[in-house]
Amino acid sequence: MEIFQQILFVAALAATAWYITKRIKLIARAINLGRPENRFDHADERLKTMLLVAFGQKKMFANPLVGVMHFVIYAGFIIINLEILEIILDGILGTHRLFAPYITPVYPILIDMFEVLAFGVLAVCVVFLCRRFIARVSRLQASRHRELRGWPVSDATIILTAEILLMIAFLTWNASDSVLRDRGVGHYGELQGIVPDFLISQYLKPLFTGFSDTALVAYERTSWWLHILGILAFAVYVTYSKHLHIALGFPNVYFSDLQPKGEMQNMPEITKEVQLALGLPVTTEADGAQANDNGEQPPAEVGRFGAKDVQDLKWINLMNAYSCTECGRCTAACPANITGKKLSPRKIMMDTRDRLEEIQQGWQTNGPDYRDEKSLLNDYITAEELNACTTCQACVNACPININPLDIILQLRRYRVMEESQAPASWNAMFSNIENNMAPWKFSPSDRFNWADQVNDAN
Repeated sequence: MEIFQQILFVAALAATAWYITKRIKLIARAINLGRPENRFDHADERLKTMLLVAFGQKKMFANPLVGVMHFVIYAGFIIINLEILEIILDGILGTHRLFAPYITPVYPILIDMFEVLAFGVLAVCVVFLCRRFIARVSRLQASRHRELRGWPVSDATIILTAEILLMIAFLTWNASDSVLRDRGVGHYGELQGIVPDFLISQYLKPLFTGFSDTALVAYERTSWWLHILGILAFAVYVTYSKHLHIALGFPNVYFSDLQPKGEMQNMPEITKEVQLALGLPVTTEADGAQANDNGEQPPAEVGRFGAKDVQDLKWINLMNAYSCTECGRCTAACPANITGKKLSPRKIMMDTRDRLEEIQQGWQTNGPDYRDEKSLLNDYITAEELNACTTCQACVNACPININPLDIILQLRRYRVMEESQAPASWNAMFSNIENNMAPWKFSPSDRFNWADQVNDAN
């Protein structure tokens, strides 16, 4: 029986590893669809940002209570999962609490810490479910935000419920194990005097006093299997879920934009055309091309202005999409959304990820060269949404992991204006005024200070 459990465990572990590896390759390939951009500069500054924002949860503590609760889940997830190492080795080797005899003085302390965190995670997940379905926090309601209708609400509920069940399995496993140890049943009794009762699960022991030894062993084994198989299933599920930020949050923050907020990047294609038109050397800022040895400029290449589909975006935009937690802080801070416009920065990120997932499905169904007629612009994100953006940077500042929805909005909007000539009439008038009058207003530059003369006359 023991060897059968070992074989079953190794098979489950191998299947999980294979499937996760497959998903990682697909996600990495999807991210690499994006245009290249150097985000490996300023390593010290990037590391500092990652430690403060991702590890230290700096932005989450803008709301201290929510920040503390999120930190409990975050710390619990990281620290509790250290125990998985022992569980995996026990499953492979057929042992029970492998580390206990070797680190006897600290083993109970570690498990006590894991249990406290597990109880904290359980409690916080219950609170988060209450925030969604009882307190009904606005930014989490599908009735208020159309991008949450359907799967996103179910996704959040599944994750929170799964974490609650995993923590219950962990605590009741420890409790049933303690009762078996007290009774001296089989190999459980070998740890009498080595492993004491644990801090939280000791209060659950009365639940098992009426169990027979056979029933108690069955429950202990069942809870152990549910705990580890639940974790393996969770690891696979996360690759399809918004909770992929558990893995991508740190690299996403590390590679985030270090430019001052509000600074918009020049389009390399436009920079190149201007330099060619003025007879200037084509600099590396444009595309890396330089004049040849005879001083001749390379021929101008026609590129796409802005972005129509995910392939036209930068790779960091696509990583942003996979890192999005759908928390809605960006949308809650967006003045356009607050005033009833259709724009939702969260939807921009979710649509980008959905488009990438659609392409992935095409690869799996039709082969790696799959192409379709759809695009991110129009099929997922509408002109009305893009035109509502005021580029105020509120969404960028609000994101807990430095995601930049504005960059995607600008690239899509540039495509509409520069490739499709689809700017609103009021915008075209402004563009014409800037070109002719060097100001958004329709009057001559020589008349720009007439208002000052009028003020002087009035005085």
